Amino acid sequence: MSGTAASSSPHDVTKVVIVDDQAMVRAGFAALLAAQSDIDVVGEAPDGAQGVELCRRTHPDVVLMDVRMPEMDGLEAARRLLDPPAGVTHVPKVLMLTTFDVDDYVYEALRAGASGFLLKDAPPADLIAAVRVVAEGEALLAPSVTRRLISEFARQRGGAASRRSREAPALRLNGLTERETEVLELLSRGQSNGEIAESLFLAEQTVKTHVSRIFSKLDLRDRAQAVIFAYESGLVAPGDQ
Repeated sequence: MSGTAASSSPHDVTKVVIVDDQAMVRAGFAALLAAQSDIDVVGEAPDGAQGVELCRRTHPDVVLMDVRMPEMDGLEAARRLLDPPAGVTHVPKVLMLTTFDVDDYVYEALRAGASGFLLKDAPPADLIAAVRVVAEGEALLAPSVTRRLISEFARQRGGAASRRSREAPALRLNGLTERETEVLELLSRGQSNGEIAESLFLAEQTVKTHVSRIFSKLDLRDRAQAVIFAYESGLVAPGDQ
């Protein structure tokens, strides 16, 4: 994952909700995050249903969402937060927490619009950086692991049905310029804006503009959805490096 996080001013505080069925996990994460001057833990919940209700009240910027929970799992809770009913205008960023780096729930959560995922045993510094990066909305967490996750499920879902499912995304690719297609391909391989700029001999600000236009044209929320789109459209094949 990115070693640096976007800096925040003292007035730019990221509000976080933690949703996990293990009280010790919630307490540990809350203590770690609350110690940061730019992060405010505004609530905790033990399952997805209570997490959704809490988020409706507190309007967090980032939700740390456990994948597997009783009552309502993290996948369903993420779907409800990221695709809210009419009248609900606040949509937070969702960062999935998981014990496994290849997990069907995590893949589906990314497809639903989660901004990334983090292993529960990640170092404390990675958790703090993850919250900041997701709040900023500029980078996908652990792109190499996410790429492996998506490649694995894309490989499992191969065959005729998969080819048919790629037809619609492939048609949407036609709306991109040649340069935007190049940027999307490099983005989907886990490259940062700086790395893409170096690969294509562009200014980093130019790459940011291309990324923004790609999101707009393809109606994508963030880099996580862009990576999945690239695989499902056939732009990048499973196992590509």
